[in-house]
Amino acid sequence: MSSPATIRPVSIVSTGAYVPERILTNAEMEKMVDTTDEWIYSRTGIRERHIARDDEASSDMGAAAARVAMRDAGVDPEEIDLIIVGTCTPDMAFPSTACFVQKLIGAKNAACMDLSAACSGFLYAMEVGRQFISTGQATTALILGAEKLSTVTDWTDRTTCVLFGDGAGAAILKPSPDGARGIMSSVLGADGTLSDLLTIRGGGSRNPVSQQVVDENSNTIQMAGREVFKHAVTQMADAATAALASCGVSIDDIACIIPHQANARIIQAIGQKIGAPIEKFYVNVDRFGNTSAASIIIALDEAARAGRMKKGDLVLMVVFGGGFTWATSVVEW
Repeated sequence: MSSPATIRPVSIVSTGAYVPERILTNAEMEKMVDTTDEWIYSRTGIRERHIARDDEASSDMGAAAARVAMRDAGVDPEEIDLIIVGTCTPDMAFPSTACFVQKLIGAKNAACMDLSAACSGFLYAMEVGRQFISTGQATTALILGAEKLSTVTDWTDRTTCVLFGDGAGAAILKPSPDGARGIMSSVLGADGTLSDLLTIRGGGSRNPVSQQVVDENSNTIQMAGREVFKHAVTQMADAATAALASCGVSIDDIACIIPHQANARIIQAIGQKIGAPIEKFYVNVDRFGNTSAASIIIALDEAARAGRMKKGDLVLMVVFGGGFTWATSVVEW
């Protein structure tokens, strides 16, 4: 699904990020499961990941990231009229994690909701926020990706436990200033027929929490790695090509590419498929692992603060997640 032309353009006016203090290195992983630093890094590009405290939930991390974005945009809490949190690790089934973020930052005038699209959650949420602003239903939106994947990781499964980390990122969306194009295009997609390849089977209404669910670890992430890799590369490359075409730009016009930080090999394969040199990609998977919906926005925030793009540059963001879901956005910075 491609988004239609908007009534008014919408821009990302600021970003923020937060990761927990604790770092879990590959050397420590060697003591937990049958693996090695060399094996992990050669196959994933990951060196370390951040792990939240027991008393630190997705909303706590999201609120911390939000405060940075609000500060940098000069936005007061009461100005925010919409909060959307992309997450697959909500604080609880309900209320929404967005409601908890609202409480923590004092955004009493905001409508609040969570959006579940796994790793694609932030870009899905950003597109929903864009539609609210472009049609005049909102003026200032806080869009978050916040995940505590350490709570849904099987720490005995050496093929998956090395991949994931915790963290959060935030963006403030507002109507674009005169002449600015802001979010130029977005392409969202999904294929539910492949849902079994990347899933958490236990804990929902189909398979409620029980002793059997806990014993089988089916309340943790289960992944068919090779199949996920193949579909991720194909769908992200195709979506990126479609997003570029829909706003009439080429990959040569893009100053910086922010890919989903799941696996360094996937990032390299996407670059080859869309004809982009690896130097155009901002990569931080080595330090954070896969933080699901937080991945894209943490990387975007870091890239911006590192000076990887300047005002007027075009940025391409592309992501893939369980569902399967995928999303791509082209943004004028």
